[in-house]
Amino acid sequence: MSLQSVQIFFAEHAPDIAVIVTDASSATVALAAEAHGVEPDQIAKTICLRIGDEVVLVVTAGTKRLDNRKFKDRFGVKPRMLGPEDVVEVTSHPVGGVCPFGLPSPLKVYCDVSLKAFDQVVPAAGATNSAVHIAPGRMAELTDAEWADLCQ
Repeated sequence: MSLQSVQIFFAEHAPDIAVIVTDASSATVALAAEAHGVEPDQIAKTICLRIGDEVVLVVTAGTKRLDNRKFKDRFGVKPRMLGPEDVVEVTSHPVGGVCPFGLPSPLKVYCDVSLKAFDQVVPAAGATNSAVHIAPGRMAELTDAEWADLCQ
């Protein structure tokens, strides 16, 4: 259902963007970069975090890591990652396929400024072997994301 929900999302909101399904796994940044012929930082990885009682998604460039100090300065708490079962429950997407598209209910999305270095990024698309090629600004627009400086 997860891949299908992303396909429906793009059919309704951005029919010009194709969801690409590959034979190769793109469950990790390295595998995704290889499968899509891009640099690892062009992979837009989505991290599912808890901030107090709220669950949010943070989308960053592939090799970037969250900076705990920047995160705490922005949100007042340290980031807490959700476990794999909770990620699936909240997003409907499996770990390795998590993305800000086709969610069962709206979540606040933050796009890290590290994505702005690229004309096009490659986030997952609801499965461990699916993705889309999209401009970072368009991704932020489609997901009503807020830009934030959260990475090292």
